[in-house]
Amino acid sequence: MRTPVSDPLRIGPYQVLGRLGSGGMGWVYFGRSPGGRAVAVKVVRPEYAADPDFRRRFAREVTAARAVSGAYTAEVVDADTDGDPPWLATVYVAGPSLQEAIKEHGPLSEPEVRLLGVRLVRALQAIHSAGVVHRDLKPSNVLLAEDGPRVIDFGISLVAGTTTLTGTGVVMGTPSYMAPEQVRAARVGPAGDVFSLGGVLAFAATGESPFGGGSDVFYRIVHEEPTLGAAPAGLREVLARCLDKDPARRQSLPALLAELAGRAGHAGPAGRMAASPWPRAVAENIHQHAAEAAARRSGTGGRGMAMRSNLLLHAQTLLEAGLTDELVVEAVARARA
Repeated sequence: MRTPVSDPLRIGPYQVLGRLGSGGMGWVYFGRSPGGRAVAVKVVRPEYAADPDFRRRFAREVTAARAVSGAYTAEVVDADTDGDPPWLATVYVAGPSLQEAIKEHGPLSEPEVRLLGVRLVRALQAIHSAGVVHRDLKPSNVLLAEDGPRVIDFGISLVAGTTTLTGTGVVMGTPSYMAPEQVRAARVGPAGDVFSLGGVLAFAATGESPFGGGSDVFYRIVHEEPTLGAAPAGLREVLARCLDKDPARRQSLPALLAELAGRAGHAGPAGRMAASPWPRAVAENIHQHAAEAAARRSGTGGRGMAMRSNLLLHAQTLLEAGLTDELVVEAVARARA
């Protein structure tokens, strides 16, 4: 089924102000609540919404996300898992993903990686204390807000007391950041998230996954040691312990928190961290996201700014629908007229 050639004006009670991204399973929109609150609304593609098994999986994602509370996750504010199509709204995080920030600005320094690690450990502690295992922690699922990271996307999480929606031998996750037991389609517990965290921190420190990518990444995850030579020397040992093949030997979250915070040099009372954990270029990127979101939410961005954004979204949608470049140019020209 093709992508619709226009974005919705409203999803549930939320006014759609722009598209944040799209993927194989659906779209994510920037929206405004009736009270003016900025939200990110995830909408399932029609072909998946028609699949009862996928709807159950989406409902489980909502359940998992609602169960988690903490300073470093994005709070669920609303959802309609029975809608046509189903959707999920969370607090909007004004900032790029870790994937985007590292690719654009380069790896973080050792102290910055440690600060990031402390906050992601706290996020995982909140997730695990709610009886949830994330199972898909990766750089694109870590958003960088002004005061720290936010872990998002509980689409394949395992919730205590529920059964898995995947069949025996079915592997779900993002290959480069999956734990060996996940690759083997075995049960994944909290230690699986620790393995993924090690991969995320290695990416933050080097700009690359410790197991690379490609068709043989599963083999390397299961049988080979991670590539950590480009990481700062002070991080290699702790990253290697997170990336141990044996879940029982991986670093526990409390021990990992103590090690990362103790050597970061920025820990205050009760483990509170410095308010500005990002390098200047990343902080400026975050401020730009926040300013654009505020302008769109309040309607003060100006007609020209809104028109340019709408044209870009329209062109992107047409391209995703499989139309030619010429038709896209023609459509944009008509929209300007």
